[in-house]
Amino acid sequence: MKILLVGSGGREHALALGLQADSACTELHVAPGNPGIAEFAEVHSLAVTDNAAIASLAQSLGVDLVVIGPEVPLVNGAADAVRAIGIPVFGPSKAAAQLEGSKDFAKGVMRDAGVPTAHSFTCTTESEIVAALDSFGAPYVVKDDGLAAGKGVVVTDDRELALKHALVCDRVVIEEFLDGPEISLFGISDGRNILAMQPAQDFKRAYDNDEGPNTGGMGAYSPLPWAPENIVEDTYEKVLAPMVAEMAARGTPFVGLLYAGLALTKNGIRVIEFNARFGDPETQVLIPRLQTPLATLLYNAATDNLDDTVLNWRDESAVTVVLASEGYPESPKVGATIDIPTCMDTTIYHAGTTRSDNNLISSGGRVLTITGLGSDLKEARDKAYSTIAKVLLDNSFFRSDIALAASEGK
Repeated sequence: MKILLVGSGGREHALALGLQADSACTELHVAPGNPGIAEFAEVHSLAVTDNAAIASLAQSLGVDLVVIGPEVPLVNGAADAVRAIGIPVFGPSKAAAQLEGSKDFAKGVMRDAGVPTAHSFTCTTESEIVAALDSFGAPYVVKDDGLAAGKGVVVTDDRELALKHALVCDRVVIEEFLDGPEISLFGISDGRNILAMQPAQDFKRAYDNDEGPNTGGMGAYSPLPWAPENIVEDTYEKVLAPMVAEMAARGTPFVGLLYAGLALTKNGIRVIEFNARFGDPETQVLIPRLQTPLATLLYNAATDNLDDTVLNWRDESAVTVVLASEGYPESPKVGATIDIPTCMDTTIYHAGTTRSDNNLISSGGRVLTITGLGSDLKEARDKAYSTIAKVLLDNSFFRSDIALAASEGK
C-alpha cells in the first residue's frame, strides 16, 4: 500500500513511524514533512493549505491512501478534493470537520445527539458577551468560534481579560466552567462505526504546576491509572457513538479521527471540545502503545470497513515531553542550532525543526517531543527526562512535571 501523509509536526512524525511499521505499507510519502521524517520517508514540498496541490500529488504518486494530519487542510476541505479523484482519505470532509472548525456547530450537534457538555451562549455582540459573562460568573470560559491555532480559548477569573478576548472574536462561545480533571479520548471512525482508543492526558499550560499561558500542549501520558475503569466504554456510549450517528443522520458522515476533550466532573463526563484529527502531543504517546497495525487500520476506516476491527494495546506506559523555544507560546525565537543526542531507549519526534547547511535548526515554538516507554509511568518518565536533558538548544525549556502526580499514584 502506497500512502501519502499530509503534515509536518510531531503528530505527523509519530503517525509516519506508525504507518511505516505496518508491513502493509510498502511506500510512505510525507508532505511537507520535517527533518526527522525525512530520515525514513520520502518528503515532498507542499503547502497544506493548497487542496489542489494535495490532490495532484496524491494522484501523481498513485497512492492508495491519503492521511491528513493537521486541522487547517481538513477544515479547508482537502479531504473532499482527494476523494473527488477517487483516492481513499483518512480525514473528515469539510462539512464534518466543522466539529473542530466551529465551536457553535459542535454545540449544535451535541445538543441534537444528546451528548453531555457545558451550557453555553454563542455571542456576536458586546451586549450578548456581557450578558453571558454575567450569567456564568468566574471562572470565565471564552472560546473563539473558529480555528485559532491553540490560542482561541481563555479560562480566567479576570473578567476584564475574558471580555477583552471575547471582543476580538468575530463570534465567540462563552460557557460554564467544568470542574474536574481533563482527558483526551480519540475515536477512529469509518462514518458508521467508531473505535475508542485508550485515554491520554495532556498538559496545556506552559510551566510547571499548570502555570503560565495556554499552549498547544507541553507533554502527555497514557494510560491513566487514576481514570474510572469504564471510561472508554462510557465515552463510547455517551459521546463517540452518538456523535457519529448524528453526523451520519445529517448526511455528513465523519470519517477520520474524532478527538473528544473531556472533563471528568462530579456529575460524570462532559465534552469540552472536539477536534477532527489526532491531537498533539497525545498522538506521541498513543501510537507507540497501539499494537493494531496503523496503516491497515486507517485504510479500513477510509474505506468504510471497520466492522470487524478491534484495537489492541501494548502493556507499556508512555510519557512524552515537549522541548519549547525561548518565548513560546507568545513569541517563540527560531533559528537556533539544535544538538540531539543518540538515544536508543526513547523516540525523538521533530515538530518545529528545519535544516540549514547540514545543521538542525529550530523553526517553531514546540521544537521536539521526546517519548519514553516503560513498564510503568515512572520508568517511562525517567527515560523521557533523561533524554530531553541532553538536548542542546539555547534558552529552550520544558515542563518537569509531566505525568509526575500519576506516576506517584496521585
